[in-house]
Amino acid sequence: MPDVIFPLDSTRRFTDQDKIGHNRWHPDIPPVATVKPGESFRVHCREWFDGEIHNDDSADDIRNAPLHTVHALSGPFAVEGAKPGDLLVVDILDLGPIPQEDSGPLAGQGWGYTGIFAKPNGGGFLTDQFPDAYKAVWDFSGQKATSRHIPHVSFTGIVHPGLMGTAPSHDLLSTWNTREAALIATDPDRVPPLALPPEPNGAILGNLTGADFDRVAAEGARTAPPRENGGNQDIKNLTKGSRIFYPVFVDGANLSVGDLHFSQGDGEITFCGAIEMGGFIDLRVDLIRGGMDTYGVSENAIFMPGNTDPQFSEWLAFSGTSVTLDGEQRYLDSQLAYQRACLHAIEYLTKFGYSPEQAYLLLGAAPIEGRLSGVVDIPNSCATVYLPTAIFDFPLSPTAEGPVRIDRGMGAPRSPA
Repeated sequence: MPDVIFPLDSTRRFTDQDKIGHNRWHPDIPPVATVKPGESFRVHCREWFDGEIHNDDSADDIRNAPLHTVHALSGPFAVEGAKPGDLLVVDILDLGPIPQEDSGPLAGQGWGYTGIFAKPNGGGFLTDQFPDAYKAVWDFSGQKATSRHIPHVSFTGIVHPGLMGTAPSHDLLSTWNTREAALIATDPDRVPPLALPPEPNGAILGNLTGADFDRVAAEGARTAPPRENGGNQDIKNLTKGSRIFYPVFVDGANLSVGDLHFSQGDGEITFCGAIEMGGFIDLRVDLIRGGMDTYGVSENAIFMPGNTDPQFSEWLAFSGTSVTLDGEQRYLDSQLAYQRACLHAIEYLTKFGYSPEQAYLLLGAAPIEGRLSGVVDIPNSCATVYLPTAIFDFPLSPTAEGPVRIDRGMGAPRSPA
């Protein structure tokens, strides 16, 4: 096992650890450790809400989730010799739930969770159709996930970090804050908001104190969206065996990682759509000197997908086009097309006995494939959702006999917005 350079004690809060991570992006957050190119190391990660979500049958914790405190990131980790303009090469060697802890109060101790966020607290991909908070708790058995809240389903998780990235430069941070503030200004009272501006309340900034803490807290970018540094990309295939190439914007690169997922469908459509957990990740880093210019990787990360995905041989696919629910034609709106494909899958699953909320939670957590299938045929984009049929313990495809009716069980806990 590689050396653990960022340990976490499960009995203590994230801010009470010997080494404290962060939940904002800023170049002045000091690194907690330095590694050398070619070195392998292990990092412990807390789930993104640091234990605020519980293994129970209530969704009140999802409704009241403190969005200003996320994400609980491990790091930053400086890479010796890294300079702006380099590419940081990151290999994911291994990752999984909290080691040697198969039961306990923290997500990752034998269980994880998926949540539909209430519309006033961030919402989700289908927030207008699902404005209230819901939750599904998943139990882990080896690589398999099952849920008392969504019965008749079992699948192998594609374990991955939802969030990993390098620190921005001061100029890049200013660019983020300026452009996102301009977007917010177009509709400042929108619910959910168009973007999340800097928020000092709840900021965690490593060992910064005093005036430095106050300045960085006022400037630091929120970690919710993906950006040029990678960040919260929520790519389910960024898993064991993946190699990622991140742009370097500051001396040392200052790599951070967190938001581990036991499984996720493409899009993480409920916003808290993955099976969230704490755990560990083993990484190896290297550098390509001047690689940003050499390969034209100046404002994005590129990666080689992992090689440990579960193998499915049969899928049921649902399509959607860029027409709104009330019949308005939109021009090549691929996001709308994907929303419609998801809604079609949800409606289909209700014919077997699931509630719409159970189906929505399932699409966020299970290893579905989401594809932009046609983006050039005016006026309609076509998007598709591929649902692996083997995850169900009943036949899913249409037949002349009609759908099997399953017992939906206790259902997904709800908490009104």
